[in-house]
Amino acid sequence: MTKNQQAGSRGADRRGTPGAASRWVQRKMNARMNRKIRRGRGKFMGMDALILGTVGRRSGQPRETPLAWFADGEDAWLIVASGGGSQHPDWYINLMAHPDQASIELPGRDTVPVTPHRLDGTDREHAWQRITAAQPRYAKYQRKSDREYPVVRLTLR
Repeated sequence: MTKNQQAGSRGADRRGTPGAASRWVQRKMNARMNRKIRRGRGKFMGMDALILGTVGRRSGQPRETPLAWFADGEDAWLIVASGGGSQHPDWYINLMAHPDQASIELPGRDTVPVTPHRLDGTDREHAWQRITAAQPRYAKYQRKSDREYPVVRLTLR
């Protein structure tokens, strides 16, 4: 019996890796959200959303992920690598593997290149306070996780 069969073929394996059905549903939901953002409707669960463009760290293929964002001054955006589970989300790992190929697409706008900066120390703490004040659900998610969620500042390149 495989790990996926032990956890249920539609669920996650014991490491928290999504099963095939979960990945399929996520791809469909992401594609739908990306279409909404491109039509100028960039809200998800009351949060502003953007499309993050990355390159797969192993495949080299372009990837597009809809994400919530928080303003950080003019021409800068904060994103949180919260994805459920004990591992960082794939989009974050891809972003850090190829930071020079990152881009964002805001609702109804063209794609622009950005540079990601992972925040640490007091910079992260200040950004985290602003994020959790705006969306307390992130603090709740963080309390349930065994890893600290990375906060990334995206700036125009």
